[in-house]
Amino acid sequence: MRGFFHGVKYAIWLAKEIFVAGFDAVAKAFNPATKFDPIVIYYPLRVNTDWDVFWFSTSITATPGTLSMGLRHPVADNGPIILLVQAAFGSDPEDVIAGLVDMEEHLRPSLSKRPIDPKTVAWEPYVDHGPNTDTDNLPPAERMD
Repeated sequence: MRGFFHGVKYAIWLAKEIFVAGFDAVAKAFNPATKFDPIVIYYPLRVNTDWDVFWFSTSITATPGTLSMGLRHPVADNGPIILLVQAAFGSDPEDVIAGLVDMEEHLRPSLSKRPIDPKTVAWEPYVDHGPNTDTDNLPPAERMD
């Protein structure tokens, strides 16, 4: 975050987002009709400094209902680093992705000149492999060895 005033502005915006997401998560938790649809998003980062990646991923984790799970190397040469994000309430993946785009642009406003279409961002439903799955058939990220 360059500039003290931008940092303060971002912190205030993030605090508001944390409270809004927190109240939303509590409301969904106490509503028996709410579906729990966790998804994993493969978000192509536009921020590129360690400092910005730290703040973006930490902001995601601080916001209730989302979790930054890790970074992956670019899929293509000179492509973006991929940030894995789990969203607990992923019934509308494009809306969740649009929220990530908005957060990244609040962190680094110059990114609004390089927009991301949420429809182009890869995601998939989270699959619970359960406790009885043979460890040879688990993805490497889920093995405990």
